[in-house]
Amino acid sequence: MDNIAWMAWTLPTAIFFCLLAGTLGVMTLLAVRYPEAERIGMLRIPTTRGDRLFISLIAAAVIHLLWIAFAGTDPITTLPIGEEGIDVSSLWVATVISLVVAVVIFRKV
Repeated sequence: MDNIAWMAWTLPTAIFFCLLAGTLGVMTLLAVRYPEAERIGMLRIPTTRGDRLFISLIAAAVIHLLWIAFAGTDPITTLPIGEEGIDVSSLWVATVISLVVAVVIFRKV
């Protein structure tokens, strides 16, 4: 168990994986209900929903890694929850940026 102690299993990580699971569930339902056809967007290659999801996940990983490298993970504010409060990491900004990029990818690619 010590070999995975470095992993950041935090609330944002849990939320990310829950949203990822939800996204995959919704995409599965959409694929069953509305069979998809490949479309050609900005990349000028045929892409499916799965392709666009993969591209957006890679983009989210790159955005978060760059954010950590250049901006760090310092708290930007503290929510008044509990006795000590909960620090809100600056990674939430990277998460919002990633979500905006994902929407653009799904609409334009």
